[in-house]
Formats: sequence, C-alpha cells, structure tokens
Amino acid sequence: MPQSLSKMYIHIIFSTKNRVPFLQDESLRKDLYGFMVGISKKLDSQIVVIGGFSDHIHLICCLSRNYAISEIVRELKRVSTKWIRGRSFQLKSFHWQNGYGAFSISPSHLDAVREYITNQSEHHKKVSFQDEYRKFLKKYGVEYDDSYVWD
Repeated sequence: MPQSLSKMYIHIIFSTKNRVPFLQDESLRKDLYGFMVGISKKLDSQIVVIGGFSDHIHLICCLSRNYAISEIVRELKRVSTKWIRGRSFQLKSFHWQNGYGAFSISPSHLDAVREYITNQSEHHKKVSFQDEYRKFLKKYGVEYDDSYVWD
C-alpha cells in the first residue's frame, strides 16, 4: 500500500497586535501554552516546544502533511484569541498580529532551538522582539518590508 510520509519541524513566531504586552502574567502564558498544545493535536501538528514572552509566542511543531502552515497558524490564533479574551475583562481587546514567521528546523538543531524557546524570558532582558525577529529573517534570507512586518 502506498504511503505519504513526512517529518518537518517548523519554528513559528507571532506576536500580539502592536506588541501589546497582554501576556505578562506567567501563569496565563503557561495556561495558554497548554491550550495551544491541545489545538495543535487536533490539527495533527504536535507542538514539540512552546514559549514566549509578554508580547509574542515561539513554537516548534511537527508539521502535519494534511494542513498548510497558514491553516495551522490561523486556527491557533483564532481559537486561542477566544480563549484569552474569556480569561478576564482586561483581555477583552486581545489580538494577535496578522502575520507570522515560519522557519524550518533541522532535526539536528532541534535541541538548540528548544533551549532557545525555553529561555525566552532571559533572552528578552537583552533583545527586543523586533530585533530578534529581524535576526531570524536575515538568517533565513527572507526579504521583507519593515513597514508591513509589525501590523
């Protein structure tokens, strides 16, 4: 019987709209991460690691062969937005940014990227999200217009 097999690790990054620090509360972030893991399972794209900071999320998922990256990100954002807004009155105006970044990860680099994502709080004491994201774009050779990246 023919089979279609794949194993692709994707590092996905997206921020809150205008980088508003809605996710400052560590307990909220941890609950959000667990919720997003559940969403990803339904999309057959298991999250390997998830982390972030007050204004953005990093995650690595093992990409499903049945869904496009855009579908996975759209669903993660859509469902998590409803969940976050339901947490408290202060979060009723929560939004994710419109865009996202998605970068392939070699299995041989998975542990290093996992550690990087796990240590986001420490990392962002020195580097802003914008500088971090520009570094990823440069590293992967992605051309971009700075005026449209930060919606």
